[in-house]
Amino acid sequence: MIAKPTPRHSSTISHPSSRHFVSAFQCQLGSASRLGALAVAIGLPLVALAPNQDGGSEPTLEETRVTMGKWIETQQLIGRERHEWTQGKEILNGRIELIGKEVTGLQERVAQAQANVGESSKTLAGLAAEREQLQATASQLIAAVGSMEAQIKTIAPMIPEPVRLKLAPLFSRLPDDSATTKVSVAERFQNVLGILNEINKANSELSVVYEVRALPDGTNAEVQCLYVGLAQAYYISPRGVAGIGRPTAEGWKWEAAPGAANAILTALEIIQGKQVPDFVPLPVNIK
Repeated sequence: MIAKPTPRHSSTISHPSSRHFVSAFQCQLGSASRLGALAVAIGLPLVALAPNQDGGSEPTLEETRVTMGKWIETQQLIGRERHEWTQGKEILNGRIELIGKEVTGLQERVAQAQANVGESSKTLAGLAAEREQLQATASQLIAAVGSMEAQIKTIAPMIPEPVRLKLAPLFSRLPDDSATTKVSVAERFQNVLGILNEINKANSELSVVYEVRALPDGTNAEVQCLYVGLAQAYYISPRGVAGIGRPTAEGWKWEAAPGAANAILTALEIIQGKQVPDFVPLPVNIK
């Protein structure tokens, strides 16, 4: 296909020089038929250039080749741009798809985080309620251990002296003021239970110890004491002076018991294995 030359004005004019140029151009192409055939084969228009603006000579074959070369370069540039644009579009679409997936993932994470916040709120509410319950229980335990410590201090004078000496380290740990002490509740309970265990153990045993007692004549002597639990005690001196001791709120009170000397001595010898077991009547004061 041969394109018609474009007129300089809007109206269509049949210019004789143009027709002459086409004929001349076709003649010149006779020697270059391969170029024309190639142009027709690839569907490129053969452009017939209009006369020069300055009325000069018509374009030569070389100028036409340059023009066609530029046109081909332009088409190639357009093709490359279109190809690059297509590739860029695919890349952008891939990025958009990837970003969309990331947005979806973030939305899911946000939803999960919100759900976790709700669960955390419920957990915090439960922990707050549990903390209040623990605080109430701790207050009850503090009050209980404080009451037990006060009672132990009250009964301390009624504990036999050998047992009290054994419990001296535990008694020293009792706080002077339970309201201001820095000792933990667990340690205070442990201390109280240790004292009560030793007291309960001493209350269920018969124990024989050597003590220094003031005798009725005003002298002091080392005597053998037989403690029957925590409620009663008997002693006898090497000279056979006997006595009975009983606990009071102010401490143990001792009194002479001359009539019970033989029974006390017999009971001591039985416990020490010097005599066979037997029933021994001892004076007991029950209140």
